[in-house]
Amino acid sequence: MATCLLPRVFRQPFYDLYAFCRTADDRADESGTPEKALAALREYRQAVADMYSVEEDGGQNEGIFVALADTVHRYSIPRQLLDDLLDAFTQDQTTNRYEDEEQLLDYCRRSANPVGRMILRLADADTEENGLASDEICTALQLVNFWQDVSRDRLMGRVYIPESIMQRFGFDGSEIRGGLAPGQSTPVAIREAIQFLCQQTRTRFHRGLPLVDRVPTWLSADLRLFAEGGLATIDAIESIEFDILRVRPVVRRSTQMRLLGRAMWLRCWSGRARTGATR
Repeated sequence: MATCLLPRVFRQPFYDLYAFCRTADDRADESGTPEKALAALREYRQAVADMYSVEEDGGQNEGIFVALADTVHRYSIPRQLLDDLLDAFTQDQTTNRYEDEEQLLDYCRRSANPVGRMILRLADADTEENGLASDEICTALQLVNFWQDVSRDRLMGRVYIPESIMQRFGFDGSEIRGGLAPGQSTPVAIREAIQFLCQQTRTRFHRGLPLVDRVPTWLSADLRLFAEGGLATIDAIESIEFDILRVRPVVRRSTQMRLLGRAMWLRCWSGRARTGATR
């Protein structure tokens, strides 16, 4: 949704990066077995290695890597960011629970943060300070997705609430994986854990939000839209009193439209301000 707000010059590079992320993830998820998924991801990893060496050995890229190669070289996107994403997709096939918050945050570092870092490269705004703020927002977006989708992930055998948090609040993964009997609601201990995790995640969003005022105006509105969308998801979780095993929380349509309208207004306003400044 937010890509419609991007300036035309940045849309193709953004789509090139998105295509890489989407197709790699889809090929892994649609492979049928973990073994086939891991094999598909190894092929992608080799294609990334070939893409970064093509200028040296005179080779040729294929498929989505033709356009992607132009983007990564034009914007000096480090290979490590793409490798980190592939590491995360690989981890999706081999890991379905996390011992502690450190392990979960390490996953987010590779599954979410590289996307923000690449966008900062497109914006020529990849300073150390901006990178750290971007990491906060991207990690928060990944985490709030976990807290929103507890009921869905459990059906795939995945539990992203760290075991250390479960122990702290007095429950274990079986209470999540087992689901609820008809008429039941989420146990109090699980609700309290989700409330705690949402509070932590909200704090991450607020730590990252100053980035909005430090990036180019074309990116600022998009960034604010993502962050405020994540915060709205936390609000939605709170509105159902953290009963996430019984109800999947969703952001109301009216809220989505309000956030999108605000982002579009900010984009138009900043565009007019730039036009006026150049007269």
